[in-house]
Amino acid sequence: MQNDVVLKMRGIVKQFPGTRALDHVDFTLRKGEIHALMGENGAGKSTLIKVLTGVYGKDAGSIWIEGGGDEAHIHSPQDAQNIGISTVYQEITLCPNLTVAENMFIGRTSGSVVHWKDYEKRADELLKNLGIPARAKQELSRCSLAVQQMVAIARAVDMKCKVLILDEPTSSLDDKEVAMLFGLMRDLKARGVGIVFVTHFLEQVYEVSDRITVLRNGQLVGEFTTEELPQVELVAKMMGKDLNDLADFEAVGEKSTGANEVVYEASGLSSSECRPYDFNIRRGEVNGFTGLLGSGRSESVRAIFGADRVTGGKVRIKGKDVKITNPHEAMKNGIGYLPEDRKRDGIIADLSVRENIILALQVMKGFFHPMSKAQMTQFADEYIKALKIKTASQDTPIKSLSGGNQQKVILARWLLTHPDYLILDEPTRGIDVGTKLEIQKLVLKLAEENMSVTFISSEIEEMLRTCSRLIVMRDRKIVGELKGEQLTQSTVMKTIAGGEQ
Repeated sequence: MQNDVVLKMRGIVKQFPGTRALDHVDFTLRKGEIHALMGENGAGKSTLIKVLTGVYGKDAGSIWIEGGGDEAHIHSPQDAQNIGISTVYQEITLCPNLTVAENMFIGRTSGSVVHWKDYEKRADELLKNLGIPARAKQELSRCSLAVQQMVAIARAVDMKCKVLILDEPTSSLDDKEVAMLFGLMRDLKARGVGIVFVTHFLEQVYEVSDRITVLRNGQLVGEFTTEELPQVELVAKMMGKDLNDLADFEAVGEKSTGANEVVYEASGLSSSECRPYDFNIRRGEVNGFTGLLGSGRSESVRAIFGADRVTGGKVRIKGKDVKITNPHEAMKNGIGYLPEDRKRDGIIADLSVRENIILALQVMKGFFHPMSKAQMTQFADEYIKALKIKTASQDTPIKSLSGGNQQKVILARWLLTHPDYLILDEPTRGIDVGTKLEIQKLVLKLAEENMSVTFISSEIEEMLRTCSRLIVMRDRKIVGELKGEQLTQSTVMKTIAGGEQ
């Protein structure tokens, strides 16, 4: 191996029934480098990482690690850890009820007597050395999500990792937390750690990475230095398109401002999680709630759907007074809701794609009136084709699909109920550029067909491309409503911050 190379993967092949997930893929990581691994959902990124960390066995190819001499044989995550490969996932895998020190050293103590004071002292030294704002005796659950991820990284550093894999580490972080995490990444880079950075946020790739490797359909597109690969070219390589085909990447389409008819109207609506607020949406309109994490945007739409306990307010649908205190009543009144956390509140992981698609419609019909297998198959086939869901079959467990395709299945579930009003909370979080564009176009198409849509995204630019009206929130209160010429990034940010418009 070259002196500066810490990891080399060559000709990696991984086959699953009916598909080749990795087709002779190469990947090289150097010491003191932040290397972005990019590709659309289903491109092979997760599979490559799982092969590297021993979750999957490879069918062909070779892996070498610096200092390992011969080819590395990785048959389990423990094997990977033993040769200096550590992974920090988007979903924190630490124990929130334990202290920071206990999380850093659990499973690594030796002997019958554990001297926790020594471990706590060691933990505090490491936290201070890495600039992590946490204390050894602090309960992990009292730390922010960003600090919890940094504690997981500190654990990996203490285990002398040579290769650190960060899988979507910023998906649930705000801008300040992202900056804090990037500071730690740069510190580790200076110490010679090789970092594999997996993300769907293109701006972050260009902010922090040195090189980019692009995969598409399980194959290597190429390795590039970040400074030599313009963002639009990266998108083209990920999507397999020429630059001339990306005109629609810049402009999704005309936004509908909605007809005159008010489909849903709330006055003083409140729940156990949100303060009273007024809200309405018109037929064929796409509007959105925007604000920082914790501003109350998700809590507001959960109140509309009855997902949290409704504590007050009046609701009118198409001019008639209605009472919605639970999701079933919302569904009966023509409201659909794609939740912010698709893994916790959206997919039923062990059920098939078909069963996940028909779930909401079956709830509306009642479980004493089950659909026939022929009906379920017909519905699933229709929406798999309409939304271009990539799945081996309808019977495939949804947990086997990529994140973007899982999101499409949940969308299909609600479209099958033909709602008048559809709420989409972070529908494009953690999915690739191509699928993100497809969902934005679908939202505008649904509005053209007179469906009303509330769209929530952490990316202001995406909201501006999709919504004709934005409700701005801060501290769980509505602090502004923007439309027309007011819909600029500058105005949105000033409104969120409380400055002049």
